[in-house]
Amino acid sequence: MKKLISMLLALVLVLGCAAFAEAGEQADGKLTIWCWDKTFNIAAMEKAKEMYQADHPDVEIDIEEVLSEDIESRVIASNGDTSTLPDILLVQDHSIQKFVTNYPEVYHDITDEFDFSDFMPAKLGLSVVDGRNYGVPFDSGTVVAAWRTDYLEQAGYTVADLTDIDWDRFLEIGRDVKEKTGMPMLSGQAGAVDTVLIMLQSCGGSMFNEDGTANLAGNEKLKAVIDTYNTMVAEGIFIEVNSWDEYIGTLSNGSVVGTINGCWILSTIMSLADQAGKWDITNMPAMVGVDGATNYSNNGGSTWAVVNNKDIDLALDFLQMYRNVDFYDAILPATSAIATFTPAKDAPNYTAASDFFNGTPIFATIVEFGDSVPAEVTSPFYYDARGNVGTAVTNALNGGDLDSELQTAQDTTEFTMGF
Repeated sequence: MKKLISMLLALVLVLGCAAFAEAGEQADGKLTIWCWDKTFNIAAMEKAKEMYQADHPDVEIDIEEVLSEDIESRVIASNGDTSTLPDILLVQDHSIQKFVTNYPEVYHDITDEFDFSDFMPAKLGLSVVDGRNYGVPFDSGTVVAAWRTDYLEQAGYTVADLTDIDWDRFLEIGRDVKEKTGMPMLSGQAGAVDTVLIMLQSCGGSMFNEDGTANLAGNEKLKAVIDTYNTMVAEGIFIEVNSWDEYIGTLSNGSVVGTINGCWILSTIMSLADQAGKWDITNMPAMVGVDGATNYSNNGGSTWAVVNNKDIDLALDFLQMYRNVDFYDAILPATSAIATFTPAKDAPNYTAASDFFNGTPIFATIVEFGDSVPAEVTSPFYYDARGNVGTAVTNALNGGDLDSELQTAQDTTEFTMGF
């Protein structure tokens, strides 16, 4: 009996030590974070680290620069082994659905562990999978219409004339401006369909249905958007270029009146020192005769995901920084990273007038725009559908029948989805 008791005590001791060792492995008081872009995401996270360590000096935080595509490839290569991954990683908003669906063991469900109140609704929806939330929202891709006020003035217009308008009125102004100045209003990369999808979301449209099926063929909102877009291109109000660099070039060399894009484009515009004071922003045009049409949309953005790894509680505590107005105020001047946390709009750097943009408090304005952006239905197959829509738009521009092209896009997307 004594021998049996001794063996049981020894077993308890061994199991206890193993449990302690496992707990120590799981919670080492250190956070590893993967993200990209030194002047944007990394700079913001470095400020979060500085502010957090001021109150938690014993916490070690290692921020590693890893490109978005490399983060995705490493998640795929992990095959669910989270020991090869960090505690926190950055995810492109339109990639979250795909990766959480395909690698559910990697991403921690934070629905009941983080306060999501006061974040922009459209942003939040992107990281929700099967009703559960897998991301802490970060930067905004809220769309702005940015215009050269000097060019508009030459044609007899102001930014006020382009505020709260619809696309029919925009086409009228675009024709008049082009006739008087010889300049197109907008530019964009051919086949990339950024503008098309911006317009689609502005009226509450999506490339997918709520049940996850593709929604391309017979999508009346999408057809209306493509018709309007193709009209702009056909009339030279919108010029298509071959690359991203060429698109940026149209802004830097002043060969277009403006741009309609995610607010992150403003950092590029603000780098053009010789154009200071010649720009202003407003909202985008709304679709005509389309239910749910608004003057607001989104393009781009990213979200922080917590990995089912070591210090989940510590990672979540650290990410409370993304509910901190002082943090957003601190990172704004250096990064132009605009919050999707609505209370940030009242911070000093947000409400300050921008000399570059004619004295407009552009950052507070953008946060207000974000509250009105319609939510979209996304999918793990978002980028597949996007590419197929791009092909449909290009073929329709070249004389193809739009209904037939969208049916082909639907069929191709469904094949990829396995339907």
